[in-house]
Amino acid sequence: MSNARFTRRALLGTATAVALGAATGTARAATAAQVPSLWREFTRTPYTHPQIPYIGGAGARRHPRRPLVLDVRRYGAVADGVTDSAPAINRAIAAAGRAGGGTVLIPPGTFRIDDVIRVGHSGVVLRGAGSGRTKLYATRNLTELIGVYGSRYGGDKSSWSWAGGLIWLAPTARWDSLVAAIRAKAWPFEGWTGNKRDEWRQLTTVEPARQGTWTVTVADASQLRPGRLVLLRLSDDSGHTLLEHMAGGGPGPEAYYWDDKTKLLSYVPYEWPVRVAHVHGRKVTLERPLPLDLRPEWNPQLTTHVEELTGSGVEGLTLEAVETPQQPHLLDLGYNGVVLQCAYDCWVDDVTVRHVDNGFGLVAASACTLRRTTVAGRGSHHPYFCREGSHDNLVEDFTIEQRTVPAPANTQLHGINVEGLSSYNVWSRGDMRMGTFDSHRGLPFANVRTDITVNNDGRHGGDANAGPLFGARFTHWNIRVTNGRAGLMKLDQLAPYSATVGLNTVTEFDQIDVPDFTGDLHTRLELYGTTDVVRPRNLYEAQRRL
Repeated sequence: MSNARFTRRALLGTATAVALGAATGTARAATAAQVPSLWREFTRTPYTHPQIPYIGGAGARRHPRRPLVLDVRRYGAVADGVTDSAPAINRAIAAAGRAGGGTVLIPPGTFRIDDVIRVGHSGVVLRGAGSGRTKLYATRNLTELIGVYGSRYGGDKSSWSWAGGLIWLAPTARWDSLVAAIRAKAWPFEGWTGNKRDEWRQLTTVEPARQGTWTVTVADASQLRPGRLVLLRLSDDSGHTLLEHMAGGGPGPEAYYWDDKTKLLSYVPYEWPVRVAHVHGRKVTLERPLPLDLRPEWNPQLTTHVEELTGSGVEGLTLEAVETPQQPHLLDLGYNGVVLQCAYDCWVDDVTVRHVDNGFGLVAASACTLRRTTVAGRGSHHPYFCREGSHDNLVEDFTIEQRTVPAPANTQLHGINVEGLSSYNVWSRGDMRMGTFDSHRGLPFANVRTDITVNNDGRHGGDANAGPLFGARFTHWNIRVTNGRAGLMKLDQLAPYSATVGLNTVTEFDQIDVPDFTGDLHTRLELYGTTDVVRPRNLYEAQRRL
C-alpha cells in the first residue's frame, strides 16, 4: 500500500460527497446533519491529525477459502446435546491444520463440549450453520480444564477474569507454552514474544521517522520480504519519553510521575505487528502507517516473534456455557467465550456467546475483525476485552444484551474494554444495552468508538499502578447514551489530545474521574448535545472510503 492512493484531492472530494449526501437526504437530515470542523481538518492530515487517529485500515483482510471441507460428524461429533463432541471437533480442526488449512463444518444442532475448542493452525475456519442453528454447549470452565491461573502481578485474582476462551484461537506452540506455564504456576506474559518476553531476535534497526509514515529506512533489509509479519519494537528511556509521546507530549505528560506505575512499565516495550508490503533497497513500506514516532532514544527495530496465527476464523455458531452464577469480581472461573491470541488477520463472524464470564477477547491480537457478535445471558464481567498490546482490530455490528438475571453482589460489569498500550482499535455500530466504554488504564491510545448506542450502566476498572486511563487520540464519534450518564463518554476533561463529536447531553454521577494529566489537555468537543446529526455518521466507515 502506498501513499499515492490517498491524495488530498481524493480525501477532500470524499468529505464533500459526504456533506452533499447529507444535504440531499430527507428533509429532516437536510436540516439536522452537520459536518464538524474536525472532519474537514482530518481529511487534510489523515495520518497525523493530533486528535483523531487513522483507523481506516483496521480489521482483517479477505482470504481465499481453502478447498478442503471437513464435517465434524465424520470425526465422531453428535448433535444430541449429550455426547461430548469436543474431541471430535478438535480432531477435525487438527486434520484441517495438517492439510495446510480448510473449513471445518459444524451442522445445525446442539453439540456438547467438555473441553476447549482450539484453532491453532493458520488458514483453518470453524464454521457452523449460523448462530441461530448451531450451538456448542460448554459444560466446564477453564479452571477445571487447565487449572488455577493466578495474576503475574500478585494477589488472589484469577487471570481467567481477562484471559482465555472456551473457543481459543492461538498458534499451537503458543497455546501449549501458555498452558504449561499456567500448570507450573509460572504466570506468563501473554504476548508476541513468549512467556518471559525473550522469544525474539533483531532483524534490523530502523532510522528515525514520524508517526503516519508508511515507508521507513532500515539498516539491513536482507531478512525482510513482502508479506512477512514483523514486530516493530520500541523501548522506553529512563525519562519515559515514549510513554509521554503516547500521551501526546507536552507539559502534562512531562509532569506525570511514571516511575511507580509498575504494571504500566511492564507493558513496555511497545510491540506492534505489521506486514511488510514492499522492499526497495533499504526502504521498507509497511502495510499500515507508523502508529508512533521512531526516535533513536527508543531503539526502534524490527524483530521476530512467536509464530502467528493468520487467516483463521470462527463463524456461524452460538457458544452457550452451562448457566452458573457470576463469580465475585476478579475471581472468574473461566466460563469464557471466544479469544484470539497472537493472531493476525483473523476473524469471528455471526457468533453469539451466552452465560459467559467474559465474552470476546483480543489478547496480543492485531488486524483482526469481530463482526455480528452478541453477548447474551446471565451477565458478563468483560463482554469484550482488548488487552496485552492488541492493535488495529475492528469490532463492528456488536450487541451486548441486557442480562437475564439480576447481578449477584460483589460482581462487576465493564463493557467494551481496552487497556495495556492497545492502539488503533475500532468499535463500530454497537448496541450496548448494558456496560460502558471501559478503559482499564495501562495507557491505551488512538482508539475509536463510533456509531454506538449505549445504556451506560457499567463501571471501568484498572489498578492505579497501571497508569493513565487514556493516552492521546481517543475519539468518540456519534455516541447515543440512552440513560444520560457521562462516565467515560465525554472525553474533553479526561483524555489528552482527543475528541468527542456528536454526543447527546450527559450528566456525571456515581463513578466520576479526574484527568491524569494537568494543564490544557488539548481535547476537542463538537456537536455536543446532539443525537445522530454528525456527518459522516460513522468515523471508521468514512475513513475506509478514503
